[in-house]
Amino acid sequence: MPTIPDPDAIGPVDIALILFEGNEFNGDVAPAIAELQANGTVRIIDLAFVTKDAEGNVGWVEASDSAVAEAFAGLAEDELDLLNEEDLAGFADALEPNSSALAIVWENSWAARLGAALRGSGGEVVAYVRIPRDTVTAALEALKEA
Repeated sequence: MPTIPDPDAIGPVDIALILFEGNEFNGDVAPAIAELQANGTVRIIDLAFVTKDAEGNVGWVEASDSAVAEAFAGLAEDELDLLNEEDLAGFADALEPNSSALAIVWENSWAARLGAALRGSGGEVVAYVRIPRDTVTAALEALKEA
């Protein structure tokens, strides 16, 4: 059984669903995630692959299953198994035929110290917005043209 982290010591936790059209992977994702974990940026809590074939049949593969475990070995060593079958089925329903997604839950470990300091000081984050990449790209392009 994995060690359950202290909620006061954990950084913010995010879940991401990353789409792969055509069910094709080039092998770059696992090493990129491993690098983020190795340098302390994130800690992988759970991950699974969700697939939908051309006929619309769905399935999922947990990180602990043999085919995925090989590519993602060591990423989720303290996996808490937060993604359940209902979550994965919901993700699969949202997929178009002949596509896959990586469902990943990670702790933003880079922010754990700041989060503890904010809570200890009576502070709390009351708004958090991720700016979409297309918006950032458009803004940077506009700056270049100005």
